[in-house]
Amino acid sequence: MSKALVKRSSGGTGVVPAVCSALLPGLGQVVNGEADKGVGMMAVYVVAGASVVGAIPFIGWVAGVFAGATWVVSVADAYIQGKRK
Repeated sequence: MSKALVKRSSGGTGVVPAVCSALLPGLGQVVNGEADKGVGMMAVYVVAGASVVGAIPFIGWVAGVFAGATWVVSVADAYIQGKRK
């Protein structure tokens, strides 16, 4: 898509992408136009979350830490990138 057709205001708020990422990690990146990064974050979150729920009792807590860290990084990155655009 041509960037000439997209009207951008200076100084975005970043709140909408951050809320989207809070609901589903990676969704805020997709809203910001960074689909590859968003799909990657969604994949990491889903795999880590499934590992917590799955039959990995001894390392499930490690997967939980990864899932939580992915959520925090996703929300923060969506907010920061939304402010820049």
